[in-house]
Amino acid sequence: MESIPGKVSGAWVFRGTRLPVATIIENLEDLSVEEVMEQFDVTREQITSVLDFVAQSLKASVPGHPPAPVDVHSL
Repeated sequence: MESIPGKVSGAWVFRGTRLPVATIIENLEDLSVEEVMEQFDVTREQITSVLDFVAQSLKASVPGHPPAPVDVHSL
């Protein structure tokens, strides 16, 4: 994932694309992983990485839980 000022208003996107990560997260509310993969041309690994990143970010914001290292460069 990457966030570049001026590219999609600085939103987090999949590296080398203009597809916002938030789009995947929002669509997982109503669609299955397989449907999201088909509709947005992303891999299961990309979806898993996004969900792991979100989970680690949430843990980091909870007092008493040290932040775990997250590698977003693989996205």
